[in-house]
Formats: sequence, structure tokens, C-alpha cells
Amino acid sequence: MTATIEQVATDGAAEPVRRGRRPRRSPLARQEDRAGWAFVSPWVIGFLIFTAGPMIASLVLSFTDYQMIQAPKAVGLENYRELFDDPRVLKSLSNTFVYAALFVPLGTVFALVLAMMLMRVGKAGGFFRTAFYLPEMTPAVAAGAMFLLLLNGQQGLVNKVLGWVGINGPNWTTDPNWLKPSLAVVSLWTLGGTVVIYLAALNGVPKQLYEAADLDGAGPLTKFFRITVPMISGALFFTVITNTIAAMQMFDQAYTMFYGPQQKASASEESLVYMVYLFQNAFQFFKMGFASAMAWLLFVIILLITFLQFRIGNRYVYYHGER
Repeated sequence: MTATIEQVATDGAAEPVRRGRRPRRSPLARQEDRAGWAFVSPWVIGFLIFTAGPMIASLVLSFTDYQMIQAPKAVGLENYRELFDDPRVLKSLSNTFVYAALFVPLGTVFALVLAMMLMRVGKAGGFFRTAFYLPEMTPAVAAGAMFLLLLNGQQGLVNKVLGWVGINGPNWTTDPNWLKPSLAVVSLWTLGGTVVIYLAALNGVPKQLYEAADLDGAGPLTKFFRITVPMISGALFFTVITNTIAAMQMFDQAYTMFYGPQQKASASEESLVYMVYLFQNAFQFFKMGFASAMAWLLFVIILLITFLQFRIGNRYVYYHGER
């Protein structure tokens, strides 16, 4: 009996897998692997050439004195020490933080209100979804120039409309106290994508939850904070992170409104955001090494902010399928 079992074990159809060696993959599996790499290769090549390559180059340049008219000269950590000695770096960074603190909460509430309104328009929803998303396709420079006229303190349409209801509008683009709020208002123009994400999340909330809440006598606010917000918390969490990253890198609107050819002379320090000062150092002052150090400082700051958002905010996010 023992000999028979050993014979079956050694002469069986299935070849035993030797320890330390991976099992052979079938030709079909290898063909699927090659097809997968062929499909993702355009992205991989683009990432290596246009993202990873420039990032590595900027990291190397951040340790050099490179003025674009001569070869880079190694200076060690001098550019990073200069970051903390330059008062405009700290000023532009604080302006960017204030702008992000204004834009992210305001943009989240504004986009959520628009998405909830879209849920009630019925058959016209397709038209309004398109209308709200179209500003995403508008060049930021064109939008900045348009809002520069709309927010004019004397002749702007915004202050005229406020005057109709008895409100004396501020000098949005000249009063230092209103420069960052004006940038936050202008950035609301680009929230079409966030509105679409919130609308999809709202449509995914199970209707039976609202029906059960109605049976229990819950009011609109209770249903909003106890059902709607928890069920769309994943979308809220995602957009808060992405909008924070976008706010920390805001450039187009600020440069167009306050640092264009006609506004340079009157630009205030209160409108100097970090990316504008980085651009000035790189392409106006030709301090490419210092600008590269600024870019890596911003990368580290965004990385830390995102890490904190994940550690804190992820506790309050409800994911379908979790217990």
C-alpha cells in the first residue's frame, strides 16, 4: 500500500513545484502582461519624460547656482538657506496659506450647494451639468482678465449689483485686505469638476435611508448631516485634498490679475502667492537654482499637508463595504 502511494505521488500528472522557484506562467498570462504594458506604456513614457525627468533635474539644480546663461555651479545647501532668509518667500507662502484657507472651505460649500440644486432641476439637469462644467474648459488667463474687469472697484459689474441691494462693494483688486478674498472668489469659477463629483456622490446615496428618516420624523438638517454628509464623505475627502493641492499651486489667476504687463507696477505684496514668486525667480530674475529649491520646498509642504489630511480626515470618511 505504501509503495502504491509513493508511485502515485511520483508518477502523477501534476508536476510538483520545486521549492525556491516560481511556477511557470502560461503563454496566455505572459501575452496578457505584454498587452498590459503596451497599453500603459504611453503614460509611463510620458511620466518619465515630462514628470520624473524634470523633477530629478530640478532637484539637482536646487543645489546649484544656475542663471541660464552659464553652466550650473554647485553651491550645496545655499539655495535652501536663502529660502529662510528671503522675506518674500515667507510672505508669499503665508499669502498662499491664507488663500487656500479661504478657497477650500468656500469652494466645498459652494460646489455642494450647486450639486444639490442640480438634483432638483429634473430633465434640465444635463444642460446645467454642461453649463457648470464649461468654465473648466475656459483658459485661466481669460477668466482672470474677465474677473479683473468684473471686480473693478469703480466700474465693475459685481459692485454695481451689490449697489442695487444697498451694499457698498470694496475695491476688490486694489485694497490689500481684499486681494486674497478676490482670488478665492475668482477661483470659484473653476469648480465645475467638483460639482460633477458631488452630484455623482449625491445620486449614489440610497433613497431608502431618506425614507426611513422621514418615517422617524427627521428634518432636512438632520437628514443632511446624518445621512447625506456621511454617505458622500468619500467624495468630500477627495475634493478637499485635490483642491488644497491646487490652491497651494495657484498661479494663473493671480499672475493675470495682478502681475501682468499692465498691473506690474501697482502689484501689492498681499497678492504675491508662492507660485508667482517662484515664476519670477525662474524666468524674470533668472535664478533657476533658487526657483528649483522653492519648488521642492512647496513639494514637501504639500506632502506634509496631504499626509495630515489623510491621518485626520480619513477617520471621518465612510467607505461602502466597510463594517
